[in-house]
Amino acid sequence: MKISSIPQLYRNLRRWQEIITILRRYGLADWLSQLKFDFIRDWIKDDQGVPLASYSREKRIRLALTDLGPTFIKLGQVLSLRPDLIGPDLATELTSLQSQLPADPPEKVKEIIEEELGKPVEELYADFDPAAIASASIGQVHMARLHDGTRVVVKVQHADIQNKVREDLEVMAGLATLADHLPDLAVWKPVVLVEQLSKSLRRELNFTRELQNLQLFGKELEHFDGIQIPAPFPKLSSSRVLTMELLQGVPVSKLAEEGDDSECDVASRQALARLAAEVYVEMIFIHGVYHADPHPGNVLVVDESDLGLLDFGMVGRIDDRLRETIEEMLLAVASRDASLLTTLIKRVGNTPPKLDESFLSIDVADLVATYGSQPLESFDLSGALNDVTDIMHRHQISLPPQTSLLIKMLITLEGTLHQLSPQFSLLEVMQPFFRKMWLRRLSPKRQAKRLRRIYLELENLLETLPGQVSSVMQLVQEGRLDVHLAHKGLSPSVNRMVLGLLISSVFLGSSILLAFEVPPLLFLRPGWMGIEKLSLLGLIGYAVSLMAGFRLIRAINRSGHLDRPDSD
Repeated sequence: MKISSIPQLYRNLRRWQEIITILRRYGLADWLSQLKFDFIRDWIKDDQGVPLASYSREKRIRLALTDLGPTFIKLGQVLSLRPDLIGPDLATELTSLQSQLPADPPEKVKEIIEEELGKPVEELYADFDPAAIASASIGQVHMARLHDGTRVVVKVQHADIQNKVREDLEVMAGLATLADHLPDLAVWKPVVLVEQLSKSLRRELNFTRELQNLQLFGKELEHFDGIQIPAPFPKLSSSRVLTMELLQGVPVSKLAEEGDDSECDVASRQALARLAAEVYVEMIFIHGVYHADPHPGNVLVVDESDLGLLDFGMVGRIDDRLRETIEEMLLAVASRDASLLTTLIKRVGNTPPKLDESFLSIDVADLVATYGSQPLESFDLSGALNDVTDIMHRHQISLPPQTSLLIKMLITLEGTLHQLSPQFSLLEVMQPFFRKMWLRRLSPKRQAKRLRRIYLELENLLETLPGQVSSVMQLVQEGRLDVHLAHKGLSPSVNRMVLGLLISSVFLGSSILLAFEVPPLLFLRPGWMGIEKLSLLGLIGYAVSLMAGFRLIRAINRSGHLDRPDSD
């Protein structure tokens, strides 16, 4: 531990104690579930009186994150986007994490607004409702009306939320460093996940980013008839306050609960589902930027014929290379080319050093055989994406964050479309884009752009390579070229070899002492079995060498390398 981290550790000591207490509480069920005595297992229960031992490991993780507070709930939400790291089961469980916090007092809300916008609330808004209509982890939402009569919603950050998030992120960084040294937890890449969470939270704590996203998507999607994006009001917004237009409609989640008796008939729902699919496909494959959280509560049906999109705090972006790789993967599944799909998976993901490529090829071939034969109208896109992430998790292939976010978005989008119209297939809308993608890949403009990129990279290589080669040759001529060799697991072998040599030396020296009857001597007269004149030092040396020899044999036997080769 660094000396500079000691004040930080002391400052967050109380929070550390709270976290450890909660983790221990939910970790008790690991050993309680193995006990045969039901009455003991039933002693430890949750707030509803349900024994913790009856919960699955995934549910206990979700409950623990919920108890730990907003920042850890955000961690769970970030983890839910990484099924390639934590597995589909845990990722699915974490998607149900909800962060509800008590709303701040009205006077505190007004204080924050006036501090951020520089004017009294009465001058900024003609009418401002002090009662919050919703309160989440970062902020709370209030209804208001502008002086020109426009109805708006005002999103206000919780008081002191930035300090709470900073404290929790410091604690998380310490926990991630500890977890990185544990083999069972290191596969999750905890340090990388905490860094990803820190970036995500810093973006969410700055409402200016969400305002820019609203402006961006309002411009990019203005040509779509039937899509409504809340219009932001920059003069009434800051990094902690966001004022935007109020969209009045029915969330898809509520619409699904109403069933066939709702205001929208089957034909209207299917048309809305097609509209949503077309918007998202264009965002992904044309613009390369998309609304990353299309769950049913963030998609509204407005006036029975329009769709409204809410919550632009989470936005995903993909570059040209990733887009090309995704296109190739979709074409590989459609053409049932398992070999190409295996190559693309290894290209897009970070493969472990000991990847078993034969088993990976078998899993991918099974995936292609399962989904490659499904008709387009009944293709299970969510199942295919979940199986892909399951394969990656099983083979410890981690995806870049932007790729995992895209996969999670597609799964969420298909679930929302299914609630809107159960008969609708997302791939039906994507199929025309496949043809456009293939034609675009073969277009002279795209090939020219690709050749230009390759030329620039080659030009840079040709410019830097002679200088690098010259530097290496100069080091060789001056005798300053050092070659560093790294070894793994060699220290125990060297220690055992040195210990073996010492044992042999002590054993040989003790034999000489006994042979030459070096005093002090034991048994000066012949005793049992004719034993006499034994060197005391020789006997002690014998005993020490025998005990050390047995310990060495036991250590080698425990490592599994006594009489069989290393399986690695």
